Amino acid sequence: MKKLIFPLIIAFVGFLSSCSDDNNDTPAKKDYFTQWNTCEALTALQEYVEDVTNPNSPNYIKEEDRIATFDMDGTFIGELYPTYFEYNMLEYRALEDETYKDIAPDDVKEAAQEIRDFVRYGTALPAHFDMKHAQAAAKAYAGMTLAEFDAYVKAYAAKEANGFQGMTYGQSFYQPMLQVFDYLKANGFTYYVVSGSDRFICRTLVNTIGIAPNRVIGMDVKLRSTSQGDEAGVNYTMGKEDDIIRTDELIIKNLKTNKVLQISQEIGKVPVLSFGNSSGDCAMHNYALSSPHRSAAFMLIADDDVRDHANREKALSLASQWYEAGYHVISMRDDFRTIYGEGVVKTDFSY
Repeated sequence: MKKLIFPLIIAFVGFLSSCSDDNNDTPAKKDYFTQWNTCEALTALQEYVEDVTNPNSPNYIKEEDRIATFDMDGTFIGELYPTYFEYNMLEYRALEDETYKDIAPDDVKEAAQEIRDFVRYGTALPAHFDMKHAQAAAKAYAGMTLAEFDAYVKAYAAKEANGFQGMTYGQSFYQPMLQVFDYLKANGFTYYVVSGSDRFICRTLVNTIGIAPNRVIGMDVKLRSTSQGDEAGVNYTMGKEDDIIRTDELIIKNLKTNKVLQISQEIGKVPVLSFGNSSGDCAMHNYALSSPHRSAAFMLIADDDVRDHANREKALSLASQWYEAGYHVISMRDDFRTIYGEGVVKTDFSY
């Protein structure tokens, strides 16, 4: 099969003017993309899907090989309220949760305070904080059964999203990206969420939009059954009365190349489509672009400082970087008719 390497011929300035409020696509495309403006990224996606699903095309891909991977935070769910959902939740857990804050280990409190200082005062997070957070989060929820953790995530997700009116954390999906899921499903694609966030947090959040638990890959902690103790799972036989509980042992932080390794282990096929929003997704994109099939990668940039809490200057710098890497760029400001839906209004952060 011929593989497409997307040409780097689009001028950066051209990107800024590539989108129009007039959606002149065919009626079938309008049905799927009512929340989008006509733009280069959307046109590229539609042209790609039409090509690889056409049995007469030399780039035809069988349904079993139509695999798409999506990062979660900042790709199809908010991360600017004021930071990642799982960071916000850990800050709450260690510093505000009356059932836990007085017994939280010092290193968990330290990580939570660093998140608080980052979002409130702009204090830079320490180097490699993603790993520090992952290890602290493993401890913070250790001992919870999976059902208890699911309920905890749901309770936090029901809180009003900081920096917005009319939206909870659990409702903070990018409406245009949900239409991408629908479009790909209708065209025989299987899509997976591949996130740096905790796998079980992701499962709880995306269950509300119909993504099955077995389509979610994320950060993992070691699990055990309640009566297992320290005995190895190959020696202990779980009883009917046992529950599965979280431990404080981190297995993997699912970022950068770890995403590729997890995709290889859990999916067993190279994706042909990849969607992300940060450097943590570049390895996953490059893996997709190595497919023997025609493939494509898309990066969202948070450049809408009216409807979201974005740093437009930083976003535009990243857009240029993503173009040079061979990725299509989705501008939240120019390409999305709405971000979170009607009735959601950006507000000042509250502390």
